Amino acid sequence: MNRNRAVVIGGGLAGLSAAARLAKKGLDVTLLEKAPKLGGRAITIPLKGFAFNFGAHAIYSRDSSYIRKLEKELDLQIGWVDFDPAKARYDLGDELTEMPATLEGLFKTKVLSGSGKALFAIEVIKTICRLERGEEGVTIGEWLERSGKHEDVKDLMLTLASSNFFTKEPERIPSTVFFSYYQRLFQTSKAVSYIAGGWQSLVSELERVILESGSGIITKAKIERVVFDGNRVTGVETSDGVIEGDQFVFAIPPKELAKIFAGTPLEQPIAPYLLFRPNTILVYDIGLKKRIETPYTYIYDKKSRVFLTDISAYTDCTPPGGQLIQAVAYLRSEEAGNREYAAELKAAIEHLFDKHLPGWRDELAAQRYTERAAAQEIKMEDDQRLLPVKFHVTPNAYFAGDWVEGVGMLSELSFSSAYEAGSRILESIKRKQKEWMSERDAHIG
Repeated sequence: MNRNRAVVIGGGLAGLSAAARLAKKGLDVTLLEKAPKLGGRAITIPLKGFAFNFGAHAIYSRDSSYIRKLEKELDLQIGWVDFDPAKARYDLGDELTEMPATLEGLFKTKVLSGSGKALFAIEVIKTICRLERGEEGVTIGEWLERSGKHEDVKDLMLTLASSNFFTKEPERIPSTVFFSYYQRLFQTSKAVSYIAGGWQSLVSELERVILESGSGIITKAKIERVVFDGNRVTGVETSDGVIEGDQFVFAIPPKELAKIFAGTPLEQPIAPYLLFRPNTILVYDIGLKKRIETPYTYIYDKKSRVFLTDISAYTDCTPPGGQLIQAVAYLRSEEAGNREYAAELKAAIEHLFDKHLPGWRDELAAQRYTERAAAQEIKMEDDQRLLPVKFHVTPNAYFAGDWVEGVGMLSELSFSSAYEAGSRILESIKRKQKEWMSERDAHIG
C-alpha cells in the first residue's frame, strides 16, 4: 500500500502537534501555514534582547497534560520549570495573602474565613470524587446560587475559575465544564508549569519532528477553498495549486473555516460556531534592564481581575540581569475593543506595577501592549460550545484548536483536540488496512 497522505492546515500549536504526531507515525504529512512563520498565536517576539511571548505560556496540569503525551511519543526536548505557589499572592487591596493552591496556602489564606476553609476543602474532595458534576444548561453561577454554598466558598470558586479560564465573567462558565476542569486540576501535582525558552522552543521542537520524519512544511500558503469529491475532501486549493491528500486536519479558527468551506457539505455544520464570542484579554508586558527584587513571582489583583507574572523567574527570556513582567487583564465581551476602557485598564496595570515593582519606570527597556488579544477562539460561557473534532457528514476531515472539543482549556484544548484528531486518523487507517488484507486473503483463497 502507498504511504498515507495527511494534509494539516494551520501551523499553530494544534496543527503542529497533529502534524508532528502523524509524521512520527509514518504518514506523509504536508503542513500548510498562511503566515511566514509557524506558531500561530503561540509565538515568541524578540525585542531589544527580550523574548516576549504572545500572551501567557503556562501549561496547566502538566503531569496529566496532553503535551506530556506528545513529549513522550515524539521525544520532544522540553525544559520544564514549575510554578512555585509559595511565591504567589492574592492582592486584596490593603494586603497580600497566600493563594489557596496548596494545603498550607489554604490554611494561611485570608480569602476564606476559618469555617470557609473547611467547607472549601470539602468541595475539593467532592469535586475530585465526582460527587459534584454540575448540570447541563446551568452556569456555575446559577449552580452555586441553587446549591446554597457558603459565600466564601462561592467567591473562591469563582475567583479560581476567573484565573484558570482567563475570564472576567466566571459565573457564566457552564457548570459541567467547570467541574470537569477542576476534577482534573485538583488532582494534579504540577498545577502550573512554564516552558523554558517560551513558546518558540516548543514550536521549534514540533517543527523538528515533522522535518526529521520526512514530511514537509509550506509557509505563506493561503487556502482558497477545500476541494470535495462527493462528501470526501480530496484537496485544498492554494494560489500555487491544489494540495491533495487522503486525510485532512483543519487547525484554523471558525471564521477561516467558513471561508474555505463555503458551498461545501460542511458549510452549514460550521455556521453556528461563527456566532460565538472569543475569550479576549488585554496584555501588557514590560522588559526591565535591571531586575527589581520582589518576594513574589505571581500576584493576582482580586478586584480588577489582573495578574502579574515574573516570567523571567521561570524562563530565560531577558538580557543579563534583566527582568520580564507580564500583566494580563481579563475582559468582559462588551469591553473588548473599547479603547477608552482599555486606556483606564492600562493605567490600572501601571498602578499595580508601581505598587509591586517600585522604580520600574526607571528600568524600562522594552514593552509590548495589546488591547485585544484572543486567549481562546470560543469562550466557554452560557450556551456557547466547542466545535467537534469531526462532523459525520465528512469522513476524512478533522478539526483541532482551542475552539475544538477536548480536555482542559486554552492551549490544552489545542494539544488534546490535535491528539484526538490524530488518533481517529490512525484508527481509520488501521481499519482500512485490515479491510484491505481481508480482501487480499479472500482473493488469494
